[in-house]
Amino acid sequence: MAAENELTPTEYISHHLTNMTSSVGQGDFWVVHVDTLVMSVLLGLVSLVLLWWVVRGATAGVPGKRQAFVELAVEFVDEQVKGIFHGDRHKFIAPAALTVFVWVLMMNAMDFLPVDIMAWIYEHVFHLEHWRGVPTADINTTFALALSVWLLMIYFSIAVKGWGGWIHELFGTPFGNHVLLWPANFLFNLVEYISKPLSHSLRLYGNMYAGEIIFLLLGLWAATGIVGAIFGAILGAGWAIFHILIVVLQAFIFMMLTVVYLSMAHESH
Repeated sequence: MAAENELTPTEYISHHLTNMTSSVGQGDFWVVHVDTLVMSVLLGLVSLVLLWWVVRGATAGVPGKRQAFVELAVEFVDEQVKGIFHGDRHKFIAPAALTVFVWVLMMNAMDFLPVDIMAWIYEHVFHLEHWRGVPTADINTTFALALSVWLLMIYFSIAVKGWGGWIHELFGTPFGNHVLLWPANFLFNLVEYISKPLSHSLRLYGNMYAGEIIFLLLGLWAATGIVGAIFGAILGAGWAIFHILIVVLQAFIFMMLTVVYLSMAHESH
């Protein structure tokens, strides 16, 4: 990478928002974002290791600080699921919700690492010219997560209601079961099925991508001189504090929508 002060603002932002890609097969139609894939898997493993570390040190007596914190988080997630899902939540729904929350939270939290420092490490330590460290700022990650939830929603709809019940719901609700209403019912449900993964994924992506852009703009301001560095540092610290709320809130919203969609799959209209 060229020196930061040799880049125009557009080149600076474009460089930091460029993924490391690899073509699949011949041509450039199928492209894998290697950095997004590696960081997602790595952060998933880190989440598992952290949870294993806490469980391994758990005691039946007075809990330590880390055990108490994790127990509060688990109880909080379980209470949220309990308020939405009225079946046996402990078989799949609550563990899935906890997994989604922790994993998305870890991926979001990568946005707190200083952009320029991480870019220098990626380039000079790992010799990677382009590497984005926030997986949820990539639409591929959020859409893959949302699509996984969408497929689970369809699976549970069929598993609970059967093929006949699911098809009947597609064509017989919400306007009625008359044959003339089947097309309207199907189109209405089709729009609902399409909109769920789109809204689920774009909400998380939009917030994290916007946060990344703001950090880059503040970094550009800090590079304009002493005054810019002072105000950039102050505003950067303020935005980082506010961004803590965004990071946690977006992980919570993504988890809650996951629970809502899976709960709806278990209900009959």
